[in-house]
Amino acid sequence: MTYLDRPDTIKKRSDPRVILTECKSVIMLGMQYAQNIGSEISNPDFQIASYARHEDYHLVIPQRLKILSSSIFDFSSGQSTCVASTDSAPVLERDLAQRAGLGWIGKNSCLISPLSGSFFLLAEIFTNLELPPDEPFEADRCGNCRRCIEACPTGCIQSDRTLDARSCISYLTIEKKGDIPTHLRPKIGNWLFGCDICQSVCPWNKKILKPQFSGLPMTSFDPGVQSLAQILKMDENEFHNAFSGSPLLRTKRQGIIRNAAVVLGNFPDSKDYPVLENIIASETDPGIQTHTACALKKSDLDSPDIGSS
Repeated sequence: MTYLDRPDTIKKRSDPRVILTECKSVIMLGMQYAQNIGSEISNPDFQIASYARHEDYHLVIPQRLKILSSSIFDFSSGQSTCVASTDSAPVLERDLAQRAGLGWIGKNSCLISPLSGSFFLLAEIFTNLELPPDEPFEADRCGNCRRCIEACPTGCIQSDRTLDARSCISYLTIEKKGDIPTHLRPKIGNWLFGCDICQSVCPWNKKILKPQFSGLPMTSFDPGVQSLAQILKMDENEFHNAFSGSPLLRTKRQGIIRNAAVVLGNFPDSKDYPVLENIIASETDPGIQTHTACALKKSDLDSPDIGSS
């Protein structure tokens, strides 16, 4: 995530006119997604973040933004210029959404809507049109609640409303390249991709009044995966075929195999030992070998001496 420190990305975060020179307004949008439901990939052996149980939003939201931008162009009689973004530019989405009145930034760093909770995705349209602004959401409705702070397995949510991404399970299982620090592996539990814990314990996600945003299409995502062992046996083509159109492609096969080995190390099962041993023998990626060897060592089995994990 070092790209966030680059001068060009800092400028984009601080001034929308770097993204669109004639920018006068930013239209903030949200798309709801269901929590803890939506796909047969949910399995007692492992968990994935709720948004990842839908079709990859990078394939869905940009198309809707394109349609909306076209409608704005027609409505303005061809006077509008629009630049749409959803994770495609270094934009302070939550801050802009708070200023647009969509909600407040909670202690877990998620934007929370008083109507819809926090299980929604953000997107934005930068435009040259001067639109009347909505009132910002000034209230902090977290109060004295500390449930997200206390529930986080790695303790990455700080009391001062900052988050140490280096130990966040979502970061570790999605964005982190290479080895996951040894002391954090047990705390990942059975999360294969992402994490919902800090949102699931939030009271605002337990008393949703009504959807505030349109919903992410409930495209059935069922790669037919029944176990972590099945994932570990996949070659590159099988992995891409199974997870085509899924957010899980983001971390690539190496990342998913690494994560699967970590989860198996946290919950060892003798039926999976031969699969892990085969990974040791067949994989050339040093990161995969290291994490697989660590999983075997946790199971008190002999494994090849490939170095310290």
